[in-house]
Amino acid sequence: MSISLSAPRKAASHPFLTRSVLGLAFAATLGGLSLAPAAAQAASAPQCELDRPMRFGGMNWESNLVLVEVERFIVKHGYGCQSEVLPTETLPALAALQRGDLDINSEIWLNSTLEPWTKAEASGKVKRIGDIYMGGEAWFIPKYTAERLPELKKASDLPKYWKDFKDPEEPSKGRFYGCPAGWGCEVVSTNLFKALGLEKTFTLFSPGTGATQKAALTAAYQRKENVVFYYWYPTPLVGSMDLVKLELPPYDAAKQKCLTDPNCENPQASDYPENPVFTAVTTQFTEKAPKLTAFLSKVKVPLDVMNQTMAYMEKNEAEPEPTAVWFLKNHADIWSAWLPADVAERVKAAL
Repeated sequence: MSISLSAPRKAASHPFLTRSVLGLAFAATLGGLSLAPAAAQAASAPQCELDRPMRFGGMNWESNLVLVEVERFIVKHGYGCQSEVLPTETLPALAALQRGDLDINSEIWLNSTLEPWTKAEASGKVKRIGDIYMGGEAWFIPKYTAERLPELKKASDLPKYWKDFKDPEEPSKGRFYGCPAGWGCEVVSTNLFKALGLEKTFTLFSPGTGATQKAALTAAYQRKENVVFYYWYPTPLVGSMDLVKLELPPYDAAKQKCLTDPNCENPQASDYPENPVFTAVTTQFTEKAPKLTAFLSKVKVPLDVMNQTMAYMEKNEAEPEPTAVWFLKNHADIWSAWLPADVAERVKAAL
């Protein structure tokens, strides 16, 4: 995933409401009825380590927005904390984290931010506290296309099959759906397209927006049309479709570095590297909220489960909040491992 590697999505329209918990510090008896049990229950309610709302960065891609809502539900019901989401994007979020305007960036894609993250971490103002999953990028064809064209295994084989992917606007060539125009991943798509020698037989179609790209691919898939395209994951689109990756040459760091350069003079094909996705917080947050930091450092989701969650979101056209609740209800075995037993019980009771 590059710096802009995902289609924008609105933040949840109905973020979790935050209810204050009032502790009763007394026991009263009225007409022989003791109120002590109610007082004891209120007194045992969790007390947040922070005396203000936690500030989460709300990135403009679905997996992040869902993960943020999962974490907000847990900190509210498990730790008694209020929270808010501040809409942002990758680099502005990293700058806000360093300034202390954000407490938590739940999902940073390392390959997209390697240089700025390295500088931010060196400043001592932010910390990487936990790895969530390993994200990825690939060139895909639908499984039904793979079944129609069983010899098509590699991206380098595409020139032989251009007629099966005819471009409706240029029928003398096939169409390859690359990264949306202006996104960082467009550079790699373009260079890799050239490195594989596809220019003579395919057009490189760069949709104007992520939404346009998603709509075009979804429509083609629903019509069972042959289509070949770049995409990243975990995303609702990849999670909801039955896809097959086309093989690319083995990953080579030097070749990949040139592929990321808009001025790469001699691009050579290389597979995409694995993309570690991790959580970052401010150093000040780790000092003031060690229990919350411990929880966030343990947040880890198997990639297949994240893909299932994204598929649920896509199928039900769900916003991040209800998708997060679905995850919490259906994967308690995963998130309960992030928490002390008493915190996990409070979260389960709230579902």
